[in-house]
Amino acid sequence: MTAYRGRFAPSPTGPLHFGSLVSALASWLDARAHRGTWLVRIEDIDAPRTVPGAADDILATLAHFGMHADEPPVWQSHRMARYQQALEQLKSTGSIYPCGCTRKEIADSLLNAHARNTTLAYPGTCRDGLHGKTARAWRLRVPDGDAAIVHFQDRWQGAQMQNLATEVGDFVLRRADDQWAYQLAVVVDDADERITHIVRGVDLMDSTARQIYLQRCLGVPTPAYLHVPVVTNALGEKLSKQNGATALDKEKPLDALNAAARHLGLDVGSGSEGTSGSATASKQTLDGFYAAATAAWAKRMKIGGA
Repeated sequence: MTAYRGRFAPSPTGPLHFGSLVSALASWLDARAHRGTWLVRIEDIDAPRTVPGAADDILATLAHFGMHADEPPVWQSHRMARYQQALEQLKSTGSIYPCGCTRKEIADSLLNAHARNTTLAYPGTCRDGLHGKTARAWRLRVPDGDAAIVHFQDRWQGAQMQNLATEVGDFVLRRADDQWAYQLAVVVDDADERITHIVRGVDLMDSTARQIYLQRCLGVPTPAYLHVPVVTNALGEKLSKQNGATALDKEKPLDALNAAARHLGLDVGSGSEGTSGSATASKQTLDGFYAAATAAWAKRMKIGGA
C-alpha cells in the first residue's frame, strides 16, 4: 500500500482566517488518522495577489496552533521551471494550443451562447488556429463526447461527475499575463510531492475534474479527494480575505480549533460532557484537542476500523 501523503496549500494573499483553518485542520486530521505525512505548500504562483510577509505569517500561525509540517514547506514561486517543463510535455503531444482571445471576446461569446440556451463553456475559438490573433494564453484541449465526462468519488461529498466539454471547455494553463494557472501548478506540485490524498474546501471541487484530466494527460497518479463544507459569512458567501475575513486570534487557538472541529461535525469534548466554546477550550491542551479530534475524524471517516 502506498504511504499516505497529504497537504495544506494556502495562498499568501493575507493572514490565515477561520475558513482556511477549517481546511488546514481537516487535512491535518486526515493525515494523522491515516498515520501519514502532512505537508504545507505555499501557493504563491499568482504574483499580483501575493501579499509580502503573508506566507511567513501563515506558517507561524499554523505552528502556533500546533500544526507542524512533516517536511519543509514548498513554495510554488520556486518551481517555475517545472511548470514550463510540464507545458513543453503537453506541447509535444499536441494536447495544448495557443489562444488569442481577450476576456471581452470570451465574455461576449458566452453571453451569446447563453442567449441560445447552449453551453457556457469556452467555445473553442482558437482550437484550429489563431485566425490572425496574437497568442495570449495556452489552453488544454478537452475531449468531446463521452470521453469528456470525468467521474470521481469524493470521500465527503460522494459520487461526482463533470462534462469538461459542455461545462468547462478547453481551459487555460498559462495565462495571458504570463502567470501560471492554478490547475497546472497544483497538478505538477501534487505529482512531484507524491500526494496521495487531497483534503480541501468544497469551493474547489469544481476544479477536480479538470485536474484529473490533466493528470491523465501528464501521466501522473490521481489522488483521493475529500472536499469539506466551506465556512460562510452572514450573507451566505464563502468566508474569504476578499469579503473581509479577519485574521485568527493567536491568543485563543483552542477556541478557534474547537469551532473548526464543530464545523466539521466532530465531537471533541474535553472531559466534561456537553461543554463547548471557551468553557471547553479552557480545560484542554493542544495535544489533548488533537488527540480527541483525530479520533473523532477517524470515526467519522471510518479510517482504520474506527
